[in-house]
Amino acid sequence: MKAIQAIKLVGGALVVLASINAYAQASDVDMTNQPSAKQTAKAAKSADRALAKKVRAALSKSKDISVSNITVRAKSGAVTLQGSVPEQPQVDKATQVAQNVAGVTSVKNALTIRPVGQ
Repeated sequence: MKAIQAIKLVGGALVVLASINAYAQASDVDMTNQPSAKQTAKAAKSADRALAKKVRAALSKSKDISVSNITVRAKSGAVTLQGSVPEQPQVDKATQVAQNVAGVTSVKNALTIRPVGQ
């Protein structure tokens, strides 16, 4: 009689262990199929930096714009131009150049006019 109870006890323990192992495997599979939030955030920041770099390069190629005091920020396609330029036509031209860069969805121009030497 003791042997039968021991076999039942061992069998029950094996069933419990097998079910715990199967549960642990199922949750691991779900986690590997979903990208982590950190990876997604890193990819977004990388894309924003690349877009800002493209806009800076386009502004630098334009001969009508003094880019030494211009800062470009990008977030999800929205570009912000900050800093100062010597003349109003440069403000307008900077906006136009930034809008023509591939990947730019909107441009916020926060450039100010500051004559050279001030």
